[in-house]
Amino acid sequence: MSYEESKKAYAAFGVDTDAALEKLKTVPVSLHCWQGDDVRGFGTGPSKPLTGGIQTTGNYPGRARTPEELMADLDVALSLCPGTKKINIHASYAIFEAGEWADRDKLEPKHFQKWVDFCKTRGLGADFNPTFFSHPKCDPLTLSSPNEETRRFWIGHGKACVRISQYLAQELGQPCVMNIWTGDGFKDIPGDRMGPRVRYKEAIDEILSEPYDFRLVKPCMESKVFGIGVEAYTAGSAEFALSYAAFNRDKCIPLMDNGHYHPTEVVSDKIPALLAFFPEIALHVTRPIRWDSDHVVLYDDETREICREIVRCGGLEGRVNIALDYFDASINRVSAWTVGFRNLQKSLLFALLQPNEALKALQDSGNFTRLMVLQEELKTAPLGEVWAEYCRRCGVPGDGEWFQTVETYESDVLGKRG
Repeated sequence: MSYEESKKAYAAFGVDTDAALEKLKTVPVSLHCWQGDDVRGFGTGPSKPLTGGIQTTGNYPGRARTPEELMADLDVALSLCPGTKKINIHASYAIFEAGEWADRDKLEPKHFQKWVDFCKTRGLGADFNPTFFSHPKCDPLTLSSPNEETRRFWIGHGKACVRISQYLAQELGQPCVMNIWTGDGFKDIPGDRMGPRVRYKEAIDEILSEPYDFRLVKPCMESKVFGIGVEAYTAGSAEFALSYAAFNRDKCIPLMDNGHYHPTEVVSDKIPALLAFFPEIALHVTRPIRWDSDHVVLYDDETREICREIVRCGGLEGRVNIALDYFDASINRVSAWTVGFRNLQKSLLFALLQPNEALKALQDSGNFTRLMVLQEELKTAPLGEVWAEYCRRCGVPGDGEWFQTVETYESDVLGKRG
């Protein structure tokens, strides 16, 4: 079936495919830098293995070892992904000049100038994340630590990241989503649940006292239900993070990672709940398997449902900030980026090709039989050729065409990294 035939098929449902394609082109999706090097970063100072419930598995050859290698790998992935992109950067990816180093509480905008140059050359925006893990100052707590010295260090890091986020937004002319997340918690049942959360709250209050333009910098509160080593308790639980954002709507927004909830919870249902109260939210889209395992995003039911709720709730009108967040070291990392990004885009296209007003009208009129029938028929509508047309219009390879580029890059570049 050709695109023109697919266009007619969707028109029968009352859907304009050309309008959907043009809309999708404008939707920014943030691609996370940490997939390319297994969350290792570039800090040349003291460091520790991954902490905070984060774990990568696998040792596939070709991991990026330098900023230059990471950026080269990102370029390949970006060339294979349609649509509008941003780059999501962790503070641990600061780039220092030879002989220079700054600890995390002393990071400055200049340490991210090369990222700004990278983004400017490619017309990209940037998002940012303080790195509250994998550092000797994790004791193992950070912002919730009872140790004043530890807490002061991490508050200093958070304030530095606010300044860096403001720099990124001003230099690139796009808002910067700055995500606050820590792995603070306990492996077993704590003797005090309240104390860490009070300290956590006060620490975030102090971080967000650092001046910034809320129109340009979007601090987020991200929760987590548990992680490896913090199975029994996390200070930044869903209730904590959401309550903080709700009581501080003038200076931060909530962020939901769909791997950070109990196994039977789905973020797709939470999106309209939050948008009923918050003018703006943020998402980290991943694929949890039994826990927050950060698998590559697939074109699966929950990814599609998340995107349907983003579209149906008006989230593409600046209300939902979308980013990817996963890290798989067992497969080709460029392919991991590409598969996840394309599947998120494909899911957004699927959502934009739904006759949402007609579906809403059927629900409101109580015609649930027709609603079910129409939703089921839409599942076999000819999405594939519309997606292929989107790739053509964006100037990237279609399905079945892009993987050869990755294989060639692996043979010529990744496989020679040792």
